[in-house]
Amino acid sequence: MDNARDQASEAAQALSELGAAKGGNARAAKLSPEDRSEIARQAAEARWVKERKGPPLLRATHEGILKIGTMEIPCAVLEGGQRVLTQSGFMRALGRARQAKGRQYYDADVNLPAFLTAKNLKPFISKELEVTSSQIEFRPLRGARAFGYSADLLPNVCDVFLDAEKKGALLAGQKHIAERAHILIRGLAHVGIVALIDEATGYQDVRDRQALQAILDAFLRKELAAWASRFPNEFYQEIFRLRGWEWRSISTKRPRMVGKLTKDIVYTRLAPGILQELEDRNPRNDNWHRKARHHQWLTEDVGHPALAQHLHAVIAFMRVSPSWNHFYSMLNQAFPKRGDTLALPFMADPVS
Repeated sequence: MDNARDQASEAAQALSELGAAKGGNARAAKLSPEDRSEIARQAAEARWVKERKGPPLLRATHEGILKIGTMEIPCAVLEGGQRVLTQSGFMRALGRARQAKGRQYYDADVNLPAFLTAKNLKPFISKELEVTSSQIEFRPLRGARAFGYSADLLPNVCDVFLDAEKKGALLAGQKHIAERAHILIRGLAHVGIVALIDEATGYQDVRDRQALQAILDAFLRKELAAWASRFPNEFYQEIFRLRGWEWRSISTKRPRMVGKLTKDIVYTRLAPGILQELEDRNPRNDNWHRKARHHQWLTEDVGHPALAQHLHAVIAFMRVSPSWNHFYSMLNQAFPKRGDTLALPFMADPVS
């Protein structure tokens, strides 16, 4: 009886805070326990939002459960289309027993999750990983706030532990994470992380069908970039190994076939229409040479990070593949070819 009165009182206070000051007690008494609980939750959320400082949090528009083998990771798509994995689910997927509790699992001084700040892992953490590992605070469909990580972080973190394992640098307490990383990488090989989350949350049904031109605009630049190597030597070493070719050094002359394989492995799978647009902007001359490398046309803010993430995933598949056919099968499942036919007009005239 006392408990019922307490719930009614809390609900009445909540109704008052939500703008129902008059008759709050009478109305609350008629509500079911579930209704009173929901009203109290909404009031608590409203108080938190009101007291919070800083820019408003992005809201989740879709939520679901990402299933990889026996693992289940809560995931969401935020306003603007960003895909995230909840922090607690992320930790469990990597075999971290404790529940993640917001910022205690994040070290802002080095812009890394706390479990990646171990000194023995430092040599295996790339600059790209530091950029993409920022903690994301957002508003879930139910509740005031939640913490998560970008979906792309999961395979990149797996790479860190697999690389450290390969070099014999893991501590005893980290080896179980490497075991999980093997499972996750193989699971993600069957279908891309973004597609998995879109399917789990139902976001695939509302994706903008006419966004192809925006994708091209984001990926490709109008002006030619200065030359810089974007393909790790390991990418070519693994191609040679899987094809059964002899690799002597980084100066080893590459067969023309390598260029065709690179287009197949990378550019046909990077984004819809990208390869065809690159071929149009960067055609071969009469001597069968191009005036630039394809990746020089990619933008710094979107194109190059996307290329780096794709190469990280591709190289991970290469490492665990005993043969070219095995690798190519995983590649086709994880990153199916996007096609070369544009649904919208090209983004700009080719640069002369």
